[in-house]
Amino acid sequence: MKEQSQRLGTQPIPKLLANLSIPAMIGMFVMALYNVVDTLFIARGVGILGVSGVSIGFPVMMIMMAVAAAVGIGGASVISRRLGESKPEEANQVFGNVLFTILIISVFGFISAFTIMEPLLKLFGATENILPYAKDYLFPILLGTLFFSFAFTTNNIIRSEGNSRFAMITMIIPAVLNIILDPIFIFGLDMGVKGASVATVISQGTVSVVVLYYFLSGKSSLKIKVPFLRPHLKVLKEVITIGMPAFIRQVSGSGMMIAINFMLIKFGGEFEVGVFGIVQKLAMFTIMPMIGVLQGMQPIIGYNYGANNYDRLKETILLGMKIVTIISFGIFAIMMIFPEALMHIFTGDTSTIETGAYAIRIMFALAMLIGVQVVSGGLYQALGMAKPAMILSMARQVLFLIPLVLILPYFFGVSGVWLAFPLADLLAFLLSIIFLYKDRDLFFKSKNETPPYETAPTSL
Repeated sequence: MKEQSQRLGTQPIPKLLANLSIPAMIGMFVMALYNVVDTLFIARGVGILGVSGVSIGFPVMMIMMAVAAAVGIGGASVISRRLGESKPEEANQVFGNVLFTILIISVFGFISAFTIMEPLLKLFGATENILPYAKDYLFPILLGTLFFSFAFTTNNIIRSEGNSRFAMITMIIPAVLNIILDPIFIFGLDMGVKGASVATVISQGTVSVVVLYYFLSGKSSLKIKVPFLRPHLKVLKEVITIGMPAFIRQVSGSGMMIAINFMLIKFGGEFEVGVFGIVQKLAMFTIMPMIGVLQGMQPIIGYNYGANNYDRLKETILLGMKIVTIISFGIFAIMMIFPEALMHIFTGDTSTIETGAYAIRIMFALAMLIGVQVVSGGLYQALGMAKPAMILSMARQVLFLIPLVLILPYFFGVSGVWLAFPLADLLAFLLSIIFLYKDRDLFFKSKNETPPYETAPTSL
């Protein structure tokens, strides 16, 4: 086992969490910056209808990535615990099955580009004016499913073995390359929205080659072996069961965007869909630092849970919670004070800025509660507790946000869409607190106590 994996059970928690979280935060920050810049170039080069097209096409892409998330995050959880249990061969077998699943996902995505893409876009709310932009954006993305799936999935795997620095690099490379290529394809080659997606595919293809070399060169604790590529139902079941909350979270995010776009068109118009496309990218940007902290926590939690090091588990949870809470309050302050300035980055249109600033102030009214939600679901996932992780992953978007989005506009018009966000944040926060309080004995066992479960439970 490489030193990068062994340190998960030996290095002091504050230093270890910093070593794992800071690279993850930097990587997530750069990726979020790419998403913002991507939208900026489309808004400036194509216009608000171009942003609307991306907003309609993005849920389809999110569904594709949801499967990759389930495999990557589920596989990462299993691998980190196998390494903690000193079972490297079993960890390699899990890795091989993850790679097999990536190939299946890629074939389906490629075929979808030629078969169901346009019907899906219409189903998801594409109007006659928006559909051409949505098709231009999504078609190259679906053709490059292999690159997206491989890069996204293996990034989680690399973190699971403790190599957060290289995981950061694999996020920075495509983001920086994409930022460079966007103006070339959008403006220089006059490809519009299609140029943005082609730049993204090229960027993901480049980093996929880099990651493949990493695993083949022997720098990883994991190895690509042909016998391990053969699917094993027991392994796949464990990976998918644990990764299912991530799948539901991603799919529910897609469902959330579909519901929001539908209600915005019903109670507003294509203009509001474009405004939400900008605000949604800003929202992704703000949550990335907290996800970076969680990504740093997860391999530590999984490894030490597998090794029965409960003092280290407790210390990691408490420290992570403190950090994300501080970040949440910072996000709240920024969004309340500078919404006009943030919107002005994307457009000079006064009505777009005013509408976006109004939406931001409402949507982020309870942003200080987001951090606990992010960590709680990921915490259960790292422990292999599928059902609690699934419930918490579904809570904000499926149980609360989507119903509120579909109900409140009938009373408050377009403002009801924005109002659904803080109400969902409050309800999801309360549910997270209930779960954490209920399982406090599990999280805060001392090292002298026996493990609460022989294996990680999959039910409450």
